[in-house]
Amino acid sequence: MRDAFISASNNIQNHKRNIDELNVFPVPDGDTGTNMSMTMSCAARELKLLGDCDVAEVSKCAASALLRGARGNSGVILSLLFRGVSKGLAGKKEADGMDLARSFNIGVEAAYKAVMKPTEGTILTVARVSAEKAAAFAETNNDAVAVFEYMLAEAKNTLADTPNLLPVLKKAGVVDSGGAGYVVILEGMLSVLRDGVMIESGAEKASSAPAAAQVEIYSDFMYCTEFIINKAEDLVFDAAAFRAFVESMGDSAVVVEDEDIVKCHVHTNDPGDVLTEALKHGTLSSIKIENMDEQNRQLKKERPAENNAQTFGYVPVDPSVRYGFVAVAAGEGLKTFFTELGADTVVSGGQTMNPSTDDILNAVQSVPAQTVFVLPNNKNIIMAAEQTIKLADRNVCVLPTRTIPQGISAILSFDPDLSAEKNMINMSKAFEAVSTGLVTFAARDADFDGHKMKKGEIMAIENGKLAFVGKDLSRSCVKLIKSMVKKDSSLVTIYYGADVSSAQAEEVELAAREVIPDDVDLTVLDGGQPVYYFIISVE
Repeated sequence: MRDAFISASNNIQNHKRNIDELNVFPVPDGDTGTNMSMTMSCAARELKLLGDCDVAEVSKCAASALLRGARGNSGVILSLLFRGVSKGLAGKKEADGMDLARSFNIGVEAAYKAVMKPTEGTILTVARVSAEKAAAFAETNNDAVAVFEYMLAEAKNTLADTPNLLPVLKKAGVVDSGGAGYVVILEGMLSVLRDGVMIESGAEKASSAPAAAQVEIYSDFMYCTEFIINKAEDLVFDAAAFRAFVESMGDSAVVVEDEDIVKCHVHTNDPGDVLTEALKHGTLSSIKIENMDEQNRQLKKERPAENNAQTFGYVPVDPSVRYGFVAVAAGEGLKTFFTELGADTVVSGGQTMNPSTDDILNAVQSVPAQTVFVLPNNKNIIMAAEQTIKLADRNVCVLPTRTIPQGISAILSFDPDLSAEKNMINMSKAFEAVSTGLVTFAARDADFDGHKMKKGEIMAIENGKLAFVGKDLSRSCVKLIKSMVKKDSSLVTIYYGADVSSAQAEEVELAAREVIPDDVDLTVLDGGQPVYYFIISVE
């Protein structure tokens, strides 16, 4: 089972680009395959550290790593599917066919519950139908490999049928990308379970996924110490007391607890003392102790100058701080706007670069407030953000903001004198009243939603729907603004991106003033965002 998970991770790594290209909407996002690959790789890293183990230990380790490493909606759904598998295999040393089928069905149930409006013809359908049919098959053939083989065959059949369930897939001539990723993962697992062959990763030399940035570490302490406590069943774990001990031993302390494990990180001069204390609460795994002085010397050799990566150190809750904010944004201008409006921390991310649940969790844990509001500002980050609610040691409220303008509108409507519940209501009303326009380019030739386009042509998107396709950037932007401004509109804000010059932005500003009413305020700001030439907010 351990090797099957690692094989699955390698297989999705090898196929992620093909899966990315199945995304129907021709925006240059490259989401699904990359997100599923990066999510699975988190499990593979943890599993490679396991020695002798049973199916319960493997599935529990994988589920925990997948939960924290989940990126994008596809990654979160994947983590929920395998978290269900872990629950179904809890306490088992081995698994027969019925065990596997039942555990995958538990995962399907959890994934469906997590999605507000489940859409058939997606990864959910592929997982559900294949698990249901595997359970029926297991009643007559309880062989684990036979059941898994049958489940994969049904997953492939269901995947092939997804265009008949979702018209948008049929028109684009593709199957569902998330379902395709799931099939690739099951194929990687079966290769080990049936044939004893682990699929090797052939994409390590040239990965399209962004590499984790290396950051020079500054600390008064020498050793970066990380480990996982597998909690002892007969002991009650006092998280607050253990966190206080870890904090007393150094800096940058992070202690994150879930049902079965405690994940710890600290910079200390006495890693042995920290590990000795941790052993009082259970067994240890994934132990990593690194000399930071040596790390920094090596980093200076390899990457002498530039590094903009973020690090979020753990900060305990301060009872005197009632509220805090974490926002997700890409582009130095946009990050600065959120900071100036009151965001304590801004996580780098957005289209093409969805942060993981762990990234958002670390940001939340760096804000000392009793209640932390999270603004995902992208529909593909909302689910990952929501997973932090049960992982953080403070109250987390996730506002489902789908765009940058929605996030800005939400934080502007915040009132520190109101309750968290009332603020959630007010901020939700505020961001739902904002219209968002996006101007970007077609990532490939496509015929989408009645619009034919060539790769590189300009796409104008209004509130998530493709409005029109154009050839001239400035004219397309102005045309979109004109269509978005209504009789009751009072403010238009244009954020221009990293690929737009200030001269182009001025050209758009002058042209936009000609097409909007005199009583509508117009502001043009340098957002510096990637992917989108212009982000337009109309209120």
